[in-house]
Amino acid sequence: MAKKLKQVSASGQMVGGVNLSEVERLLSFMEAHGLEEFEYQEGGVHVRLKKAAAHGGVAAPAFSAAAAATPQASPSAQSQAHAAPAAAAQPVEDLHIVKSPIVGTYYSAPSPDAEPFVKVGSRIDAGQVLCIIEAMKLMNEIEADISGEVARVFVENGHPVEYGQPLFGIRTHGKK
Repeated sequence: MAKKLKQVSASGQMVGGVNLSEVERLLSFMEAHGLEEFEYQEGGVHVRLKKAAAHGGVAAPAFSAAAAATPQASPSAQSQAHAAPAAAAQPVEDLHIVKSPIVGTYYSAPSPDAEPFVKVGSRIDAGQVLCIIEAMKLMNEIEADISGEVARVFVENGHPVEYGQPLFGIRTHGKK
């Protein structure tokens, strides 16, 4: 595939409806003000910038254009766009990651008014229900495959999840 880059001005390039110079300016702004996350939406463009948790350094941009037929971004821009979820999902410590086995909507509790199945700090046993993922109107209980302690919860209640997306970081009993 050929790269489709449009020169906007001497100061920036457009990729998929996003001005890369503007993204770079936002990254500099975040760094200068010590921001961990920044998000805005204008027209059909939604930009979300979030610092990588594992590196604590450079923020990784993630952006999407709402238009159905968006131009193909350069490979480097595509890798930057997909780097944010991967970087954010990397554990700070050596954790066992429980990943979503299906695409659907994540629910932390059996009903809206109930307590979550687990929270950060909860002790869990293998086979214990950690959450529910709704897919095609079916409620699928996601169980722990190891025993340990919940160290991280990567998804917020009611948010969509993808196949293979990290849900929980579990510290096994043998590790401290």
